[in-house]
Amino acid sequence: MRMSKKKEPVPKLRFSEFTGKWKNDKLGNIFINRQETGFSDLPLMSLTDEYGLVPQQETNKKDNSSANKSKYLRVCEGDIVYNTMRMWQGRCVYCKNEGIVSPAYTVCIPKDTCDGVFFNYYFKTYGLIQKFHANSQGLVSDTLNLKFDKFASIAIVYPTKKDEQRKIADCLSTIDELIDAESRKLKALEKYKKGLMQKLFPAEGKTLPEWRFPEFRGKNGWRIKPLGKICTNYDSKRVPITEKNRVRGKIPYIGASGVIDYINDFIFDEDLLCVSEDGANLVARTYPIAFSIYGKTWVNNHAHVLKFACKYTQNIVESYLNMINLQDFLTGMAQPKLNRAKLDIIPIPLPEEKEQQKISDCLSEIDTIITEQSNKVKQLKAHKKGLMQGLFPSFEEADV
Repeated sequence: MRMSKKKEPVPKLRFSEFTGKWKNDKLGNIFINRQETGFSDLPLMSLTDEYGLVPQQETNKKDNSSANKSKYLRVCEGDIVYNTMRMWQGRCVYCKNEGIVSPAYTVCIPKDTCDGVFFNYYFKTYGLIQKFHANSQGLVSDTLNLKFDKFASIAIVYPTKKDEQRKIADCLSTIDELIDAESRKLKALEKYKKGLMQKLFPAEGKTLPEWRFPEFRGKNGWRIKPLGKICTNYDSKRVPITEKNRVRGKIPYIGASGVIDYINDFIFDEDLLCVSEDGANLVARTYPIAFSIYGKTWVNNHAHVLKFACKYTQNIVESYLNMINLQDFLTGMAQPKLNRAKLDIIPIPLPEEKEQQKISDCLSEIDTIITEQSNKVKQLKAHKKGLMQGLFPSFEEADV
């Protein structure tokens, strides 16, 4: 790759075999709007973040489709499908299968001179997302629509040679394949840890785990104690700060699911365990609901703060809370909440301190491997983001 000159409608990074400026054109000259209906015998497709456009029955999404699918749109391999109300968030996908989608989507057919995979990546760049947002119509963000006529009016620059389009698409696709492979490894590690914990902790109603380290076999059963009896609660020390009143700094400002900002002051300066107090994540469990914090921190009123006399006990409780179903301890319908009273009565199984240490050390080793794998995925995603910024032109530098 070589560096290109500024103020030309070309990207900063370019494969050496391609020269010349990128072409100025409108999307309406590159794509045709597919509006074929009446194919209700084809599978219903759903747009997912993880797998792209796949049959609805293969997803965990609720099927909100209507019984009458006569007005549903046909999609074919090679089409680009975008969510008409979410294109300003980059909600589009290159279609690899034939099917139908609801009228909430717009289906675009790239002309023969255009590579759909290339444009699918292009449509997720910051500059184009800004253009999609500017051309979407609606009173509030939840009702913004990018109809095809507005989409077609948007001016862009792109390489006229399909070989260059494919080269860029292949480069980014290769990174995506690597990200996908490393992400699968991460999920496998997380699944392994979960399965191991289910063996190392007693099942509900029991005091002995299925697996036990040799030196503890035949020892006493685990004690079951309410969480409030094995830690000190520091909730009264929490102080929320509105965003406008925060002074930027290097100290983590902690919320229900972890760090949400960095400020210039702290409340705590020790090892503590935070547990989510409210929020949809208490049900969805997309992120850990229990997480340790260290050193200088500031915690708002959306996370409980717990202090343990023994670090190993804290590690055991953290792992256990992230493993079990807490539905019976939650209150609230629209906004799930784990209040102080319910938190205090969660039963926690605990072995003697030496066994706690052994289990804690075992899980910490796995956590280290998981963290390393997670960082590898993050680094690959950051590398892809940087490549996309280089492989596609900045609209501030191109006259379009």
